[in-house]
Amino acid sequence: MKIYVLTDNHAQRQYAAEWGLSLYIECSTTLLFDFGNTDLFLKNAEKLGVDPLGAEHFVLSHGHWDHGNGLRYMPRRKLVCHPGVFINRYRGKNYLGLPFPENEMKEKFDFILTAEPFKLDESTFFLGEVPRRMDFESRSTDFIKEDGSMDLVMDDSGLAIKTEKGLVVITGCAHAGVCNTIEHAMDVCGDSRVYAVLGGFHLKGGDELTEKTIGYLKKKDIQYISTSHCTQFPALVQFANELNCAPYMSGEIIEL
Repeated sequence: MKIYVLTDNHAQRQYAAEWGLSLYIECSTTLLFDFGNTDLFLKNAEKLGVDPLGAEHFVLSHGHWDHGNGLRYMPRRKLVCHPGVFINRYRGKNYLGLPFPENEMKEKFDFILTAEPFKLDESTFFLGEVPRRMDFESRSTDFIKEDGSMDLVMDDSGLAIKTEKGLVVITGCAHAGVCNTIEHAMDVCGDSRVYAVLGGFHLKGGDELTEKTIGYLKKKDIQYISTSHCTQFPALVQFANELNCAPYMSGEIIEL
């Protein structure tokens, strides 16, 4: 399996970075997971020598601008995502949602909208809505919906890929919690072996949430862990110190 980091907050030499995430994945199928904030995912893909527009599947992890604004630069494709991606959402007065309204998006793309897990092929799953099981994850947020109520980003999802070594779990921002996402992935795939976990973990570092997340991950026999994007610098340092893992960057090719 190869995972090409097309967009991230940090970049290797000769590549560019932005606040956002986009991954091109070659496994038993090919898929483009998230689209970043601009057309940077296409520019970095060209440098990497891959064609993300030729992927067999296209998946949006959740309805935030830094994962979906790049859809402006996409031709018509079938897009798999949770039906809640279209809501208007904010942090304070700052709009966080997708760049165009639901009716325009449905004119531009063919959607598979599902809150249930969806099988992309025999080994690759869109996880659908992630149950909030852990008592320390996804309990509060400063995100709000248009009516002022709390937005726990229930449309947040990820991928699980079955391999001979165990599951590869990929998150967008893990607003549902990376531990909740792993637990759900194991249930969906019927496999308790987790080989790799990567993506945005939405952790600050130096707090109870980060400490309990690291404690959970330490108990798992996970061979590869990497996070970046929405994971803040103190948390990246804590992950490096306690789990001996480095953040991924735009231009990187992860081979698992």
